[in-house]
Amino acid sequence: MEQKKVPVLGISFDNKTKDTFLKELMKRINQNKKTFVVTANPEIVMYAKKNPSYMSLVKKADYVIADGIGIIKGSKILGTPIVERVAGYDLMISLLEEADKNGSRVYLLGAKEEVLQSAVQKVREQYPSIHLVGARNGYFDLSDTTIIDQVQQTEPDIVFVATGYPRQEQWIHNYLQVASIGLLMGVGGSFDVLSGKSKRSPEIFIKLNIEWLYRLIKQPYRIKRMMALPHFLHEVKQEKKQLRNKQSKN
Repeated sequence: MEQKKVPVLGISFDNKTKDTFLKELMKRINQNKKTFVVTANPEIVMYAKKNPSYMSLVKKADYVIADGIGIIKGSKILGTPIVERVAGYDLMISLLEEADKNGSRVYLLGAKEEVLQSAVQKVREQYPSIHLVGARNGYFDLSDTTIIDQVQQTEPDIVFVATGYPRQEQWIHNYLQVASIGLLMGVGGSFDVLSGKSKRSPEIFIKLNIEWLYRLIKQPYRIKRMMALPHFLHEVKQEKKQLRNKQSKN
């Protein structure tokens, strides 16, 4: 029997397919339930491991999605495989498609102004039935509560927050403390792809689960960030050893 939650280095991932996530998230939107979605890759897990305050934020999320093949590999090493990798960008696009069918109210928060405006234009062109109730760039102070007020006044069903971790999760948590409805999801650099500023990896890289390699070829400066993956896998192997030792003692 598949586990509903799969723990990987202290974070419990939801063990669901993208289709299941989509159905559940849309149901929650239709029922006006507040929903906090975290899309976590190895980099985020390693950051959470070193920063307890961020770890506690992630643990408050309603859903933690395995965004990154490293998470899938880690779950297999631990003997509790997650059924499917769900890329945050893909889930965002699926939610936009559903929002377009339902005429949902959507707010875009984050990225540079020119990227944001391009993303806004794409949403208007590709999803004409969405009520795009507002958009704001990511250049604001987290302590500025007027942003929360401005977003809340638009009564959005969905807010995509593209300010990068840990900031986007901190802002979402603050927003949900005062908001009564809405699905909020941190989407990192997804507005860059949506706007056309950055290109998604070619299909062959996605199928082979080596999107990270394509990104590294295109952006060699990411090498330092990419080092989170081998560190993550090393930590997972250490956790596996500790679990084995506990089991042998019992």
